[in-house]
Order: sequence, then structure tokens, then C-alpha cells
Amino acid sequence: MKSKKGCYGYFRQEKKRRLIITLILFAIPLLIFFTGLLYFKTRESLCTIIAVVGCIPACKSTVGLIMVCMQKSIPEKEYRAIREAAGELTMLYELYLTSNDKNGYVDAFAVCGNEVVGFSSDPKIDVRFTSDLVQRILVQNGYKVHVKILKDLGPYLDRLQSLQKNRESLEKNISFTPDERYPDLSRSELIKHTILAISL
Repeated sequence: MKSKKGCYGYFRQEKKRRLIITLILFAIPLLIFFTGLLYFKTRESLCTIIAVVGCIPACKSTVGLIMVCMQKSIPEKEYRAIREAAGELTMLYELYLTSNDKNGYVDAFAVCGNEVVGFSSDPKIDVRFTSDLVQRILVQNGYKVHVKILKDLGPYLDRLQSLQKNRESLEKNISFTPDERYPDLSRSELIKHTILAISL
């Protein structure tokens, strides 16, 4: 089963997908080059130029592959604990958030009303910067939310249980106008969609 961005197992499957695409993108210019070499008996042909230019998309794909290979999927035991605590909350998993200044890996985000709560096992993440980045992007898109990222799993699970327990009261008094581009999505799902847009 294919995992979409923001779902458990995304990076594990994305590594395989990007590796296959990168290999294909390198195979095409190599095929053109060797076909030209066999046919013209020289490297000095139009086929060589086409092959060299054809390597540009393959090189770009290689950079994306390297970025994905540096990320890890959330451990299954951790995922199950989070999933159980989250209940019916809108969740996102395995997010590598990128910006011009800093990047950071977040294992999970929960969206509930005006609360967006994340957990990161990344020892290098700047929690304050990443929280502010996500909050700024969401506010710019019209969602007045409070974003917090925790680095300890225990308190994060407690927070999820609290959000799940109080979900109805946290979500009921928020005014929301559906987005005409995505009329079927709830406010929480639109927030999720916005966070995915700034993730690798």
C-alpha cells in the first residue's frame, strides 16, 4: 500500500520511489549516449550533447533522493502509541519541514481547533524556530492557531489524550468558511494540507 506525504511509512516508501525514478533518469541519457557511440563510432555527435543535457533532471532527482535518504520513518512502536493516544484527531506523520534558514524533522503533528501540537525526536531541531515557522505560515493562510512542538514522547502522548478528550469543545466555537478549491475538507484538514505544502 502506497503511503502519501504526511502518513506513516512515507519516507520508507519515498526512498524506493525516488531511487527508481533517479535510476531511470540516468538510464535514458546513458542509452542515448551509447546508442550514438555505436551508431556514429565517435563521441562527437548530437547524441552526446543530448545525453549530457539529459543528465540535468537525473542530477536534480539525485539531490531529492539524498534529502529523502537522510530522513527516517517513525518507529512502529512510537507510531502505534501516538495513533492510540490521538484517537479521532487529525494527524500528520514524518514531516521534514524546510525553510530558507533552518530545516527540521517532526515525527507527528496533531491538529485540533486552534491547537497544532507536534513531537520531534530530531536532536538537531530548533523547536522554537520550527514552531514559529509553522505558526507563521498557518496565520498567513488565515488560520489563527497556536503551534507547539514537544521533544519528549510521554508529555506529547498526554497532550494528545487531552486534546482528544476535549476535541468537541475546542472545535465547536471556531468560525470557518470552507475553501472553494477544497469544499469537502474541514478546517483541520485544510491546516493539515497547508503544513504538508512546506514539507519535503
